[in-house]
Amino acid sequence: MTIALTRPTIDLFDSWAAAVAEFDGGHVDGAGLEQGVVPDRAACEAFIAMAELYATPGAALPDDRVPCDHFWITEGDQVVGFIAFRRELNDYLRRFGGHIGYSVIPTRRREGIAREALRLLLRRAKADGYDRVMLTCDDDNTGSIRTIEGAGGELDGVVDASQAGAPRVRQYWIELPQS
Repeated sequence: MTIALTRPTIDLFDSWAAAVAEFDGGHVDGAGLEQGVVPDRAACEAFIAMAELYATPGAALPDDRVPCDHFWITEGDQVVGFIAFRRELNDYLRRFGGHIGYSVIPTRRREGIAREALRLLLRRAKADGYDRVMLTCDDDNTGSIRTIEGAGGELDGVVDASQAGAPRVRQYWIELPQS
């Protein structure tokens, strides 16, 4: 398995559409998509344009948004997941979202894909000058708990997240090793 982080591109439209469809209209962590999006070509093109804007330093973003790098987790020419690196934390992200959000398509979970994608993104964050990053996950998401703790995540707290659509959210910090 060779997992890579790929900038969104229309060249992967068919695989992206199939990946989004696997979530059956539900929320897709790290994908940058509104819940219930129809994965058609127009939605893909709009997402690519949005991802390019959010990755542009100094871009004018909506007040409740932060600069963000969106990647598709790929294996060859197949989109197998999504991961986002939010370069800043606003109040909402500081409580419920963190710097990094990710998800793997349901048919490819439990294969180490999230672990490898997170490793690759942490390497990028370190290269970009970050000393530590925050991640969160639902308190009952044992797969993400293992992934985050396996990457060095230290539990900082567990908070009531009912206003964010989850009962409780675990907050983690990962210290990035000094070079």
